[in-house]
Amino acid sequence: MSDSKVDPTKVPISAAVITLDAARTLEAALASLDFCDEIVVLDSGSTDATLGVARAAGARIATRDWTGFRDQKNAATALCRHDWVLSLDADEEVTPELALEIRALFSAGPPPAAGYSVPRLTHYLGRPIRHAGWYPDRAIRLYDRRRAEWVGGQVHERVVVDGPVARLAGDLLHHPYATLAHHIGKLNRYSTLAAETLHARGRSAGWTDLAFRPPFAFLKKLVPQRGLLDGVPGLVVALSTATSVFLKYAKLWDLERRGVPRDPTAAADRSDPDTLRG
Repeated sequence: MSDSKVDPTKVPISAAVITLDAARTLEAALASLDFCDEIVVLDSGSTDATLGVARAAGARIATRDWTGFRDQKNAATALCRHDWVLSLDADEEVTPELALEIRALFSAGPPPAAGYSVPRLTHYLGRPIRHAGWYPDRAIRLYDRRRAEWVGGQVHERVVVDGPVARLAGDLLHHPYATLAHHIGKLNRYSTLAAETLHARGRSAGWTDLAFRPPFAFLKKLVPQRGLLDGVPGLVVALSTATSVFLKYAKLWDLERRGVPRDPTAAADRSDPDTLRG
C-alpha cells in the first residue's frame, strides 16, 4: 500500500479484530492498539455495545456472517490496508512492553521474518496463570499477510506463514472468561466440538477413556505442569481440564451409541481435538 497517509507517530501495521458481542473486553483491547496505524473490526452481528465501542475507538468497521474463526480472521486480514497485520482477539490486550517491542521492530523498516509469535498470559479467577500448560501459550499474531494464511478447524485456528518465524518477548494479555460459569459454558461447547471431530475421524471411546483420561489430565496439570503454583485458580484449571476431557469422551461414546452419522466437514477439521479447552 502507499505510505502517503500513514501517521508518522504510528507503526505502519493494521490491527485486525473479529467480534461478536464482545463489549465486555473490546474497549481495553482496542485501547491497547493505539500504536497501530489502522484498526479493523470485523463484526458478525453483535447485539450488545460492541459496534459503539469500536466506533468510539476510531476503528474501521465491517460486517460478515459468521462462518468460523478461520474464515473470519482471513476475511479481516483481507480488509487491512497494510501488508503487516497484528491479529488480536477481542478478549486480549497488547501490553506496553509488547507495543514498544513492535515499535522497535519496525523502526528500521519492514521486519526480516514472515511472522512473529508472542506469549499469551491468561488472567483467570483474579490472577495470571503462569503454569498448568497455560503459559507461554505462544501463537503467531504479527505477520506479513502476503505470506500468511489462517488455517484450522472449528476452534483452534492458527496462522501459517511462508518464511521464517521469530519470537517477541512481550506478553499478550488474555481475559477469556467473565466468570467461572462462563468458563464452564465454554467447556461444554468446546467438548462437543471435540467429540464431533473425533467421531468424524473414526475414533471411538470406551470405559477406559472415561475412567483414566480425566484423572491423568488432572494430575498432569497439577504436577508436571506445576499448576499447584497457581494456587486455587490452578486447582480449578486442573479440575476443569479433567471435566472437559471426561465430557469429550462421554459425548464421543454417546455419538457412537446413538449411531450418529460421521460428519465429513468435521473430519476435515485439522485442529487437534485433544488440545481443545474452553
